[in-house]
This record gives sequence, C-alpha cells and structure tokens, in this order.
Amino acid sequence: MTRHVLVVLSNAAEGRADEFNDWYDHQHLRDVLAVDGFVAAQRFRLSNAQLRPDEPMPYRYLAVYEIEADDLNEPLQALISGITSGAIPLSESLDLQRLSTYAFTPITERVTA
Repeated sequence: MTRHVLVVLSNAAEGRADEFNDWYDHQHLRDVLAVDGFVAAQRFRLSNAQLRPDEPMPYRYLAVYEIEADDLNEPLQALISGITSGAIPLSESLDLQRLSTYAFTPITERVTA
C-alpha cells in the first residue's frame, strides 16, 4: 500500500486565530483521521524565521496528512463527501478564500541520513 500525503495550506479568518487553532487541533484533525485511509496528521505554523515585512506570506498554517491507499481517489473522495454532507464540519474561523490543498504520491523511497 502506498503512503501519500495531503498538504493543506490555510489561514484563520481575520481576528479568529485562537478559535481556528482550537477547532483544527481538537476537532478537525480527529474528523479527518476518522476517514478510511487517513493514518496520521501534523500541523505547523509559519516559522518566525520565515516572516519578512517586505514579503507577506500567503499562508500562516500547514497541515500534512498521511494517507495509506492503493487508490488515492478513494480517501480523497470520502473526505470531500464528509465535508459536503456536513459530517465533517468546517469552522467559520477557517478562511475559505485563502485555502489550498495538494495531494502528493511518492516517486522515490524515503531517504534518511
């Protein structure tokens, strides 16, 4: 079985970062991991080392989901169905206008030092 990754770049709605992070950490991660094929998740925030006043960054947050599946479309479609049906609720604290998702399939074995 292949381990894929789903990368989600996101932002909180203006003035709602605390609510956004609470929802994401305590509800959304669990909701997504309940979808068949999703096996792990981790969230990140943009590092202070990356912040530059002369170059605003389009996203503050990153979530990386690991998916184990022979056919990546199956868990992705299950996730989309859960969101559109309301079984996986989205918070109003999520800025849907500034949200990007990308699914990746490995092309090499994992290399370590």
